[in-house]
Formats: sequence, C-alpha cells, structure tokens
Amino acid sequence: MLVKQFRTGGDRNFGYLAADDTTKMAVVVDPSYSPDMIVDFADENGYKINYIFITHNHYDHKNGNKEIEKRTGIKPLFFGNKDPKTNTLIMNGAVLPLGSLEIKIIHTPGHTDDSICVFVGDAVFTGDTLFVGKIGGTDFGRQAKTEYESLHNKLMTLPDETRIFPGHDYGTAPESTIAHEKKTNPFLVQPDFNSFLHLKMNWAEYKREHGIQ
Repeated sequence: MLVKQFRTGGDRNFGYLAADDTTKMAVVVDPSYSPDMIVDFADENGYKINYIFITHNHYDHKNGNKEIEKRTGIKPLFFGNKDPKTNTLIMNGAVLPLGSLEIKIIHTPGHTDDSICVFVGDAVFTGDTLFVGKIGGTDFGRQAKTEYESLHNKLMTLPDETRIFPGHDYGTAPESTIAHEKKTNPFLVQPDFNSFLHLKMNWAEYKREHGIQ
C-alpha cells in the first residue's frame, strides 16, 4: 500500500493519498490548502481517487473541498454523510472497499464531536485526534473525557504496528506507530483520566519542563 504525505500549507497541515498497489485505487484524506498538489500527484502516477474524507469540520481541513470536488467529481465526505457510490453511511465501524484493501471509519469524538480517523491497510489517518507525542485540543470537561475514551477505547486497540499519520506536523515527528505512542506519548502513558486531565490542564508547564516545542 502506498501512503503519500503532503505538506499542504496552513498551520503545518498534512494531507494524504493512500492507494492499493494492485488496482491503484486511492483515497484522499484532508486535502486542505493544496488539493491540486494531491490530485496532480494522483494523475501523474496513475492513481484513481475513489473517496475523499475530511477528518473533522474545521476550516483548515475542509477549505480545499470545492476545488478537489471540481477536479475529481467526488464530493468529500464527513462523519454522518452517505457515500453515493456504496450507499455507506460514514459512521463508526463503516467499511468501504478500496481495491484489495478496506477503509474503516473510526469515530473519535473529542477535538470535535464529528472527528473521525480513517484506517486503511496498516495506516490510520488521525486528523486532530492524535499527533506524534501530543493529542488534539479540547476543553477540560466533556470534550476531554470523550477524547480520552476515543484514544484508549478505539485508537489504542489497533494493532501495535499500525502507522499513525496526523493532520498537522505538530508533534515530534511527521508519523509514528501505535506501539510507539503507547510507550512514549505523555498523554497515553497516564494511568487514568484524572491524570490525563491534569496533564492537559498543565500542558504548557509540562512542555517547558521537558523542552517540548
């Protein structure tokens, strides 16, 4: 499986194209500020874009939607939409075919109520739910609790070798794995929700103490 990461602009945004090597069927995730860059890459390398997913309804992730729909004829899909080709509702656990691969939708509320992660082959595209060594921003109430549950009950149950591709270059590296984040991500090593919340509330101080940018 091919995974191509694009630095699309904005606030260190990442966009992605993932494709089945055999059929060259592809999915795009968060084209954001540079949809032409991604579509041009697909065209130049013979990949056929079948789906476009937006991990959550924030401007910095959806602002390229009109342009990529114009270029491809494919309407970008958010949580709760229905894919017109397969009539699949984009909800937690939804599965869509991609050549010899499958796309699985994981609903991960927290950063936003509509946040999704897109799991394809051995890769998961985590939007603003999980970064490398960091996590998405939330309030200190309901959002924090739902984010904690999404991280532990959904993402951390994926195979350890799963590659993580986040929505921004905010972390300590542009990609990671589930196993690495389990061992090293300060938020994921906390023993319980109260400790997780304490770190979230004191993150600026923690970063200063540990030299984290």
